[in-house]
Amino acid sequence: QVQLAESGGGLVQAGGSLRLSCAASGRTFRNYGVGWFRQAPGKEREFVAAISWNTGNTFYADSVKGRFTISRDNAKVTVYLQMNSLKPEDTAVYRCAADYLRTPTTQANYWGQGTQVTVSS
Repeated sequence: QVQLAESGGGLVQAGGSLRLSCAASGRTFRNYGVGWFRQAPGKEREFVAAISWNTGNTFYADSVKGRFTISRDNAKVTVYLQMNSLKPEDTAVYRCAADYLRTPTTQANYWGQGTQVTVSS
């Protein structure tokens, strides 16, 4: 069992950057794949980026490729989402998710409570 806590959200101008953090606690995070998802008002939750638990392979939604980077520290206790060249359409609540021994999907077992990202024009 793990607990996840996001931080780093805020208000930023279009073209700016933010770095989101997903910190794990409660148990070792070594064997958990981690992903980032977002949900805008009135819309369904969508996949943003993920990193595998074993290989470190990364995956991105087409909408964020080349702009966002997911990474994991060597201790595998914190996962980051570096968000560059932000656009107003990136505005959403961002949540991290984790699953044991697999890359999480929108149906992941563990979720943080979210951090708001607002990108102004």
